[in-house]
Amino acid sequence: MKKELKIRDLTLRDGQQSLFATRMKQAQVDRVLPLYNNAGFYAMEVWGGAVPDSVMRYLGESPWDRLQSIKDAVGDTSKLTALSRGRNLFGYNPYPENVIEGFNRNAIETGIDIMRIFDALNDVENMKSTIRIVHENNGEADCAVCYTVDPKYTRKQKFKAMLRGKKLPGEIFTIDYFTQKAVELEKLGADMITIKDMAGLIPPSQTGKLIQRLKKELSIPVDFHTHCTPGYGLASTLMAIIHGVDIVDTALMNFAGGPAAPSFELIQIFCNKLGIDTGVNLERARDINNELRAIREELAEVDSYKQFPIEFDIANPEIPADIDALFDKAIELAKADNEAELLATTRKIEDYFNFPEPNENVKNAEIPGGMYTNMLAQLKAVNQDHLLDKVLEYVPIVRLDAGCPPLVTPTSQIVGVQAVNYVVDLNNKEKPYTNTSVQFVNLVMGKYGKTPIPIDPKFREKITGDPEEKAYTDAEYSEPENPVLKEYEFEQLAKNEKEELLLALFPSVAKPFLMGRIEEKYAEQKRKEEEAYRKAREEYLNMSPEAKTERLMEGLYNYSWMSR
Repeated sequence: MKKELKIRDLTLRDGQQSLFATRMKQAQVDRVLPLYNNAGFYAMEVWGGAVPDSVMRYLGESPWDRLQSIKDAVGDTSKLTALSRGRNLFGYNPYPENVIEGFNRNAIETGIDIMRIFDALNDVENMKSTIRIVHENNGEADCAVCYTVDPKYTRKQKFKAMLRGKKLPGEIFTIDYFTQKAVELEKLGADMITIKDMAGLIPPSQTGKLIQRLKKELSIPVDFHTHCTPGYGLASTLMAIIHGVDIVDTALMNFAGGPAAPSFELIQIFCNKLGIDTGVNLERARDINNELRAIREELAEVDSYKQFPIEFDIANPEIPADIDALFDKAIELAKADNEAELLATTRKIEDYFNFPEPNENVKNAEIPGGMYTNMLAQLKAVNQDHLLDKVLEYVPIVRLDAGCPPLVTPTSQIVGVQAVNYVVDLNNKEKPYTNTSVQFVNLVMGKYGKTPIPIDPKFREKITGDPEEKAYTDAEYSEPENPVLKEYEFEQLAKNEKEELLLALFPSVAKPFLMGRIEEKYAEQKRKEEEAYRKAREEYLNMSPEAKTERLMEGLYNYSWMSR
């Protein structure tokens, strides 16, 4: 009997978010949905992340309608999954229990089977309520442990710390650290554990050790999720498979590689050689990928790479002998834990299939690609992009001061923005932390939860005015206004729970979106009334005088028409 590996397809959420800024229109999604029905993917990630915000903000579409349409088309042939940040859901701030409950309940009722839950600080306390609520609504809780790396300090920074008698922390993010978090989450009721490497920073050798340890310590399935940004993605996913991972996350070829996940097609070739059954209908996968190529061409304006992989039929794979041999070689190198040669070999495979080169800046800085580009954009906005290297140098210092949070959304952006502020302060001859963002203050205060290492109370007092940690409470939440619109027959802006949740989670985006829907509804109503009026008047004008008089006397027509 063949070994089995389940595939979670990321194409419609993470794939398009990583490469095309989540700009797939509903009509484009609809073109591939019939092909996904019975395609054999264990699960499809289709919602959460940036999807709810982006489809309203840029496309004027309802995120709830999108989820429902996918569920209607795919049915129960694949499990639908969504991504949420535990207490933070989609925002940069925690939300009260009733909002968390309403969001998860409605997501599951509308079609989500598996809720992937993570916390930017890996604080399991922030995940407890979501796990419970998901289970209460008959959903599965996929609890993600966010992968990150330790800060890397310069010699100068180490020397300064020594002179000040300040001890820099030793290793924090070890195999033991990630395993301990996974074990805690299993005890809390996790149905599966995902190692979620959003920045693609986990190298193959570390992947093998971590998966091996998790399979030993856990009794629930383990999923591996990574990206290809720094060039580790394909090799690390292969290493996870070699060491017995239960599920891997991939995207179909035209929505894979670069800042996105590894290509399903390349993983399938490895599985063919390893005698592993993915259960995927390869003809369906090929047909979806072909349609995605046409859709990608339509998304050229937002395509971050504009570098298409070669056309390839995974149902009838034809690969030159020398490239085929590279797959065999990569498997042997993975089994031998020869990381350097494995990475060189998988890079040759990706070169043949025309995937983007690794991002060396991200690889060397060991930070997420989105964090890197956001810091650069922030500096360019104030004409100081020449300070980028200095900012990268100070990221570890800011991160250490803030309790060493993992560099994942939203903490990666909070630390990145503050590192820019730090260097701009120095450049302006001001003291560090003269300028701080609201989010950074909240992070240091404790509003986001427990950081991996404690924050120095003196630093907390410097940033927040109080040395004591202050956790978030539901009493701090301010419910957004849901006005009654007099100009539209006293309709309420958000008319049901789903719309109220959009208003709660994305107030600045949902308000104009919901207002636009109401305006569109009344504009359509007015158009129909005017069309009916036009037809009725035309009919009236073509009547005989006697018929006109009869109709007017019946009160069916307005007398004012007689003078027109």
